[in-house]
Amino acid sequence: MIAIVSYNAGNITSVRNVLNRLGYQNVITDDPEILVSADKVIFPGVGEAGSAMNHLRQRNLDKVILSLKNPVLGICLGLQLMCRFSEESSTECLGIFDTSVRRFPESPGFKIPHMGWNSFSLAKGELFRGIKVNDDVYYVHSYYAGICNDTVAECEYIVPFSAALRKGNFYATQFHPEKSAGTGEKILKNFLEL
Repeated sequence: MIAIVSYNAGNITSVRNVLNRLGYQNVITDDPEILVSADKVIFPGVGEAGSAMNHLRQRNLDKVILSLKNPVLGICLGLQLMCRFSEESSTECLGIFDTSVRRFPESPGFKIPHMGWNSFSLAKGELFRGIKVNDDVYYVHSYYAGICNDTVAECEYIVPFSAALRKGNFYATQFHPEKSAGTGEKILKNFLEL
């Protein structure tokens, strides 16, 4: 069973739809017992860091996520909330990854948010089995996680940033694998087959 963390964020239905298409039984839940006992946990999200972290804390989901021993995949806002700090609403986050989340700087010729398809400058590790650096994935974000020791994939848009992070049983992607066609499905399958 794949548990999708239910919290005050969007895009959860898109993740569920791709899991259904791939044939994986799943549940959207904020029940700690289900999250702890699931084969895998997916922590997706589109939204604002401050209100999302407040929602997690009010329901003690912050402590539950930190305690998980099963493989966990954060997506987009999920990745950002797994970092130490976000400039968005000056938010103290979960601190799984030792990096901060910053807003993209204004730069002539670049629009914020970073929205659309982009490839990797680096992609390594289990999530990226069968993936090439020139394979495109889909992004929608105004904030990015800095490069750190946990970075397993890099992308560049205005500045280099962490496209994916990994520490122990925690994995995260800034891009949306559920919206990244065949490449994204392959990355999700790599996670689901860990």
